[in-house]
Amino acid sequence: MVRGGIRGGIVIATALAAVIAGGEAWAQTAGGPAAPHLKGTYDTGSIAWMLVSAALVFFMMPGLALFYGGMVRAKNVLNMFLLVMVCVPLVAIEWVAYGYNMAFAVPSAISFDAGKGPDGTDLPRHSYLGWDPGLVFMRAFAELNVDGTNAYERIVTSGDTVEAAPNGVPELLFAIYQMMFAIITPALIVGAVAERVKFSAWCLFTLLWATIVYNPVCHWVWNVNGWLFQKGVLDFAGGTVVHVLAGVSALALLLILPRRRGYPGAQFVPHNVGWTLIGAAMLMVGWFGFNAGSAIAVGKDFLPVAGGVAVLAFATTAIAGSVAAGAWVFAEWMKVGKPTSLGFASGMVAGLVAITPCAGHVSPFGAVVIGILGGIVCFLAVQAKPKLGYDDSLDVVGVHGVGGALGALLVGWFAIRPAVGGLQQVGIQLQGLLWSGAYAFVCSLILGYIVDKLVGFSVDAHAEAEGLDIAEHGESAYHLT
Repeated sequence: MVRGGIRGGIVIATALAAVIAGGEAWAQTAGGPAAPHLKGTYDTGSIAWMLVSAALVFFMMPGLALFYGGMVRAKNVLNMFLLVMVCVPLVAIEWVAYGYNMAFAVPSAISFDAGKGPDGTDLPRHSYLGWDPGLVFMRAFAELNVDGTNAYERIVTSGDTVEAAPNGVPELLFAIYQMMFAIITPALIVGAVAERVKFSAWCLFTLLWATIVYNPVCHWVWNVNGWLFQKGVLDFAGGTVVHVLAGVSALALLLILPRRRGYPGAQFVPHNVGWTLIGAAMLMVGWFGFNAGSAIAVGKDFLPVAGGVAVLAFATTAIAGSVAAGAWVFAEWMKVGKPTSLGFASGMVAGLVAITPCAGHVSPFGAVVIGILGGIVCFLAVQAKPKLGYDDSLDVVGVHGVGGALGALLVGWFAIRPAVGGLQQVGIQLQGLLWSGAYAFVCSLILGYIVDKLVGFSVDAHAEAEGLDIAEHGESAYHLT
């Protein structure tokens, strides 16, 4: 008993000493030395979160392949997997060679002076495209700095242009994190043209689209000198840059490519809805890195990266995705008479799409409203597809295009930081949406037409009837005896 009491006393005393020491350390940090990210040194917590976030976004690629793969017919499932996953090597090479340069280089190829502000100070330059010779193939990250340190360790600054502060995260990590976004965006388009495009044509289109559509719009919206960024357009994690671009580009391709043979009369039944549900679950897990990781771009007043804004984005993502799944199922139940698992998966993704531009800008209550609207509006958009007459195989336009546009506008109303939402911000959001959407639509239309004339975009009738797994790849997903 005595020994037990002594041991217990020692444990309690040790714990109290640790608490007191921790409190003293906190007090010293609060009143004395600056946090690591404010001193221009590594913030290991933020780096760890960004490493995890980049991996989570990359994890979305096999999730997307399963999500789409389960919804096509069995004879086309491997083709769908490859159409999604081929974006990984194609865009990775493009991003390292020149994509990051075009999107995020601060020395800009096409820029103009914005003039002076009300107080007489020079406003940051507005630019349309970035270019820095040192970032070709990311060579700048391989050089030694003047002080002998490694350039790949240089720290990126916070996502604003006024008194920007280092955020404690190496720029190379930021570049690779953004590469994951560049990879998944064209892969989203695949769902619209599923079961009828040539693999070679898709590869060519992906490279051209990433270069001519994604990189410039990414620069406009996310580069600190980008002209839409400077206008005040809010896009926390890619409602405009990712989902609207994918949705309007998909619509452009649908206008020039033929429908699947037999559509709409023939039955195009998903061959494995279970895969789609698994893929949707993987997408939602990855989406936490997609949205909460985008706190990398918060301004200096909201640092560190792995701080309050990341928590807010994580929470709103979980809320909106969950609520939207229920909203879609309820709307489907009322209209069709039965709730479906495919509707649940689609609703979840619709909510995640809608919250993406809003994630770090809105409150949890705002996320509830956005999730409800995202689920119902996207459901209605998908239901309108037969009346509009286009063959969007896996509802990319209705979910990503409509959901992304909805979120891009709703952030203007529900924003609580860094600006308070209202009609003025909604108007700014609408400008960004229209300019980016129109540019992507026109360019995608032209690129699709060029690719079609060069190599032919669609497969012939025999290949479509046989199935693209055999016709395009010489293999089959299933060998049943």
